Amino acid sequence: MTHASLPTALEPMRPTAVLLDLDGTISDSGPVITASIAETLAHFGYPAQTREELLRFVGPPIRDGFRAFAGVPEDQLSAVVADYRARYDERMLQAPVFPGMAELVRELHGRGVPLALATSKRQALAVVVLDDADLSRYFTVIRGASADEKRAAKADVVEDALAGLRERDVDLSRAVMVGDRHHDVDGAGAHGLPTVLVGWGYGRPGEEDGAHAVVHEAAELARLLS
Repeated sequence: MTHASLPTALEPMRPTAVLLDLDGTISDSGPVITASIAETLAHFGYPAQTREELLRFVGPPIRDGFRAFAGVPEDQLSAVVADYRARYDERMLQAPVFPGMAELVRELHGRGVPLALATSKRQALAVVVLDDADLSRYFTVIRGASADEKRAAKADVVEDALAGLRERDVDLSRAVMVGDRHHDVDGAGAHGLPTVLVGWGYGRPGEEDGAHAVVHEAAELARLLS
């Protein structure tokens, strides 16, 4: 998506902590997620969706996605989600890290900036993805959706990540969220955090509303977080 409306040449934010989304921000997981969703919808007899329609599923909690974007009724939701998870689990490690993001994570860590992962992906899966990318060690806190997904909304995950940082005596006075969807902007905003939106993710035009800035490459993000 293009974001022409927001400035990127802003003053460096000098963050005391950075919370990072995973899918669409660090990990280019859209293709593996959408392929799995398309197979699940076909398996249960739902109409095929376009690539753009399928990308709506990337970011929010998966149960919410099937409910809102495919009209899956509550009594079928658990079966549909279980089918999707089985398909996604087989291919989730095929998703590459976006260019420059591994280097940025290492750079921030090297500068002593505490990092937290805040994702609506189940926490256990997020750890596997970060482990595979050899990035887990750079995060002070990794928080994702609970196994039962009762805490999967971005505001809840951000709250859990902030609590984890607070327990480790991290200065949160200039904490910043980095994500790619309006869920990140809204979820971080609920806790008073500014969000930098990355333009390489899966957001749609208009999702930048309320963001502090939009960046289009990792080098731009690095300058803003300096």
